Amino acid sequence: MRFVVVTGMSGSGKSTAMKFLEDAGFFCVDNLPVPLIEKFMELLTMPNNEISKAALGLDVRAEQTFGDAIRILDRMRQNGFVFEILFMDAGDDVLVKRYKETRRMHPLCTPQDNRIEDGIRKERQILADMKKRADYIIDTSKLLTRELKEEIDRIFVQNGEYNNLMVSIVSFGFKHGIPADADLVFDVRFLPNPFYIDELKYMTGNDKGVQDYVMGFPEAKEFLERLTDMLLFLIPNYIKEGKYQLVVGIGCTGGKHRSVTLANELYARLKDRGSYGLTISHRDVK
Repeated sequence: MRFVVVTGMSGSGKSTAMKFLEDAGFFCVDNLPVPLIEKFMELLTMPNNEISKAALGLDVRAEQTFGDAIRILDRMRQNGFVFEILFMDAGDDVLVKRYKETRRMHPLCTPQDNRIEDGIRKERQILADMKKRADYIIDTSKLLTRELKEEIDRIFVQNGEYNNLMVSIVSFGFKHGIPADADLVFDVRFLPNPFYIDELKYMTGNDKGVQDYVMGFPEAKEFLERLTDMLLFLIPNYIKEGKYQLVVGIGCTGGKHRSVTLANELYARLKDRGSYGLTISHRDVK
């Protein structure tokens, strides 16, 4: 019997994660009243139970009831019930943006106090203890829906080894500013700029012509080798220290040619090299 508790920040993708688990054959129950959680879990362990995979979604509605849910889960674990906790998260700025786009009210907001930022702050406080108990933390700040599905499949379908670190490679142009959330920033403006080659000017690093031009320089290959080696050293140490989000920024002047090429090459080299998640995005390619 595999049992997964799906919880986390409102707006972080819990419902989407539950849908993917349901598609993977899990029996899913969402927003079960807290007093029924223990009974539901006990029913799953009965000898005639035919359900082999189940998922329970837990949302924050009131601080007291969520505290009760944590106590019930702790008691069930102490009594030998085996389950996993998947905690869905996202940055505050991303959550605010999602709520504004959908025009929804945060569940902890009231007509008298309807600021989304305050609701998010309260929710983080309530969920702090649950996050500490989580077996998996998925930050969806930079994840596409298909990338989230890949993570869910890797953990709960393929049973792959999982660490809570999500590595995001981001190409950008310095003239548009450095990404505010970048942890590591690398400047590749030391390489010749394809922008000044007429036939390459209106292409990007996603096009073969630009890729061949940029990677034709020995300095580009050496830079890529050294950067790959450094990140393969850093990533396991970040995992060890409990970091779950690493944003690697690679910048050139406009963010269309050199940075895109090297970001793509770096992604190819880091993919499938460890149990961390990996995404890529090109901020300034329109």
